Amino acid sequence: MNSASDEYFLPGGKVSITALPKVSLHDHLDGGLRPQTIIELADTIGLELPTTDAEKLGQWFADQSNSGSLVEYLKTFDVTTAVMQTKEGLTRVARDFVNDLAADGVVYGEIRWAPEQHVSKGLTLDETVEAVQEGLEAGIDDAKHLGRGIRVGQLVSAMRHADRGLEIAELAVRHRNNGVVGFDIAGAEAGFPAGRLSDAFDYLAANFMPRTVHAGEADGIESIRGAIIDGRAMRLGHGVRIAEDITTESETDEGRFVALGPVAQWVKDREIALEIAPSSNLQTNAAGTELSEHPFDLLYQLGFMVTVNTDNRLMSNTSLSRELYLLSEEFSYDLSDLEVFQLNAAASAFLSLDEREELSQTIIDGFQDA
Repeated sequence: MNSASDEYFLPGGKVSITALPKVSLHDHLDGGLRPQTIIELADTIGLELPTTDAEKLGQWFADQSNSGSLVEYLKTFDVTTAVMQTKEGLTRVARDFVNDLAADGVVYGEIRWAPEQHVSKGLTLDETVEAVQEGLEAGIDDAKHLGRGIRVGQLVSAMRHADRGLEIAELAVRHRNNGVVGFDIAGAEAGFPAGRLSDAFDYLAANFMPRTVHAGEADGIESIRGAIIDGRAMRLGHGVRIAEDITTESETDEGRFVALGPVAQWVKDREIALEIAPSSNLQTNAAGTELSEHPFDLLYQLGFMVTVNTDNRLMSNTSLSRELYLLSEEFSYDLSDLEVFQLNAAASAFLSLDEREELSQTIIDGFQDA
């Protein structure tokens, strides 16, 4: 099983990807728990688990997630969210989360999660946000004591099928000075377009709250169009199916010549970041079943604002360093390519311009020292 302590190197073995400064934009809190933490929290609430051996439990999550069955995949989140219904559970998970990011070389991370899924034991929405923020700040302090600098922000997500969009948008704005840096919608994409939450997006726009929207993962171009028009998306969660709006006009010995449709052209020209999570995309069949089939390299070569992410580290048995390693191995990327991906993420972070420029300089300095 992959762990935050695993070290990955660029092909050739001389440059540690793990040691490089990295930016994580798409990482779900309920998809990044440590197996041992799940076991300990489950014991406090009497939750029965498939196994109480941490290594075997981690393997169970990976097996369920790779089964090809959406039903089996979703069962894994039933387990993780079950241990995240109390202040203690949320704080512990958030603290671990930051420590694991820092151990993987992440210097800035946005942690997304849906507060409405964590109120079954009596917490209010505001209390859940406060509990997570307490854990994030504790994790930052832990990392500092270990000589690791990391900054994090919360991305508050509304479940697109639950019709609580405006309520969650108001929650996000209410806590913008308490760690929340942006808003997202998650959950079932097909059949639940961004337009269903138009009141929430209107409210967010009126209050200048940054927005990312899951789109182009479980649904196609129309979902991306809706995210841009109705959701006013500044970034696209996954967005890999933007490739469906790219057609091949000809292929010669000199290369492949393509044409971009109107949605793809808009996303490229406006530098709307694609929060791509390669391993997760393959698990959900959003981009083929083999990394060689994934459109990541096509999008990169065409000049899209591609970023590399993990989505759910536990379910995909991965880390940001591992995702970068897999891409480098498949597409022969070198250090300069990895730097572009991190600078893209830094430029797309939900921070002020000055803070983004400072983050970019941290990336540049770290890569120069590699």
